[in-house]
Amino acid sequence: MACSSGYAQGVMISNSNSYAIPPRVVRPSASYARGRDGAQRQQRSGSIKRLVLNNEGRVKLDPSSDRGFYDFPRFVTHVDDAFLQTLTELYRSRIPPDSEVLDLMSSWVSHLPPEIKYKRVVGHGLNAAELARNSRLDSFFVKDLNEDPFFEIGDESFDAIICTVSVQYLQNPEDVFAEIYRMLRPGGLCIMSFSNRMFYEKAIAAWRDGSAVSRVQLVVQYFQCIEGFTAPEVIRGNIQISSSDKPSNPVEWLLGLFRASQRDPFYAVIAYRNFKPI
Repeated sequence: MACSSGYAQGVMISNSNSYAIPPRVVRPSASYARGRDGAQRQQRSGSIKRLVLNNEGRVKLDPSSDRGFYDFPRFVTHVDDAFLQTLTELYRSRIPPDSEVLDLMSSWVSHLPPEIKYKRVVGHGLNAAELARNSRLDSFFVKDLNEDPFFEIGDESFDAIICTVSVQYLQNPEDVFAEIYRMLRPGGLCIMSFSNRMFYEKAIAAWRDGSAVSRVQLVVQYFQCIEGFTAPEVIRGNIQISSSDKPSNPVEWLLGLFRASQRDPFYAVIAYRNFKPI
């Protein structure tokens, strides 16, 4: 993709067996910083009503480049199968067929329901080898959002934007969520899913030092700080055992409860641009 306004930008790549590594990204002023370029970028994005994080909340234990940290591909899933099944079912129920989808901070698998056809799925991430392995993507680009939180993508380009277990690494979430708003079509939705797992040294302090409740509230505030998002909806995974599923043996039933309690907890926060379609 072409660069503009002096910002280096990730390269859009068709998802084939070949890929290119984009140039090193140069960090711009974030939109909350004063400066003409930042102000122009914010005008293109959704309006940021207030900042959620203070400077201390944005700090990572490992301040080195995220591009370097993720340079080696990791062909693993970072949460368990129960979490991923819940996530895929959520996508199945919320993202209509023939939608255009942006998979933000993606990897080698997108967890979208395999039987549903989408018009276009674009992937973004930090490792080109992982993204190239993702067969669900029609194209992808590599970009460090902590160095440049702005996208060279047109306004109202997507019906859905998803982000799986990665929101905890954003140091400028207000800018990123403003851009999410800009890239969504009216009535489009954003699904942010997460658990209690993280690369501890790369998570921001506000997330790292928080609890499950405070982390959910943090993502809720990310949506609330942008003018135009609907009231965020919170989905929490829980243990539900119907009477037909309960083993007749009390010991097996207790073991089943214990195993369920060891699963990765599921959380998702969902909001729509302007309105929720009926």
